[in-house]
Amino acid sequence: MPTAFIRHDECARHDMGEHHPECPARLGAVEDQLIASGLLQALDVHDAPVAQREHLVRVHDPAYVDALFAASPERGWVHLDPDTAMNPFTLQAALRAAGGGVLATDLVLRGDAENAFCNVRPPGHHAERHRAMGFCFFNNVAVAAAHALEHHGLERVAIVDFDVHHGNGTEDIFRDDPRVMMVSTFQHPFYPYSGAEGRSDRMVNVPLAAYSGSREFREAVDTAWMPALERFAPRMFFVSAGFDAHREDDMASLALVEADYAWVTKRITDLAERIAGGRVVSLLEGGYALHALGRSVTAHLRVLAGL
Repeated sequence: MPTAFIRHDECARHDMGEHHPECPARLGAVEDQLIASGLLQALDVHDAPVAQREHLVRVHDPAYVDALFAASPERGWVHLDPDTAMNPFTLQAALRAAGGGVLATDLVLRGDAENAFCNVRPPGHHAERHRAMGFCFFNNVAVAAAHALEHHGLERVAIVDFDVHHGNGTEDIFRDDPRVMMVSTFQHPFYPYSGAEGRSDRMVNVPLAAYSGSREFREAVDTAWMPALERFAPRMFFVSAGFDAHREDDMASLALVEADYAWVTKRITDLAERIAGGRVVSLLEGGYALHALGRSVTAHLRVLAGL
């Protein structure tokens, strides 16, 4: 079975203003690199559908969902926090980004795809149950994971997050849900200044100091993530695939390279093959150095696709 690649043109219409790092060009940088590498033609490409209200309210407060719809402007921008703004196309892009994760989950669990990658934006892992923040509106990976649990009836799922920022929203949503394990690495201290406290057997957060690189990252994966995931034995893996820990990305100060993203993807897929029927859904989070982002996603997808 092929790897599904999920995207939508409307995800590129969300724009938070000139010089904002979370820009529409991010999606083009990924697709351009996949075309140049010849990899895109090996993927099963799908348009992301619009997430439905039932998908969103599994992980977000209904009043928050209503408020986000009400905030959508007819022109210009509405700022929800200093870094996070809506233009007239943001709501539709956010619904497509969340809906892409739902479709990916359906494709994999129906056996129509081996695994899936969602090249969507806005990202999601900072969006908490009650609020948008950090460029994020709906928590895309949480929506997808909850769909696997509630609609498909899976007993346990794991969320793997290697973005340079802690996925505070994902932890906020699933902290008290015994069906979900989250494992993550992130630069600390750094935005959103969370994750280092209150860790648990199911919230396996590994803070990394600024300027950490391959050795520190791989040690965290092997010594903290893998034993916890083995014990938890999830039936499906979801990946918050942020590539802003790359050494070329000046939004942060970690020093990963493409080989690290390929390596961690192989660790995830090998474990998924052994304990979860190979089921993996990955969703784009951060990554703001465009050339590095394109190369890193390509490395990630080569492993997912087994190429």
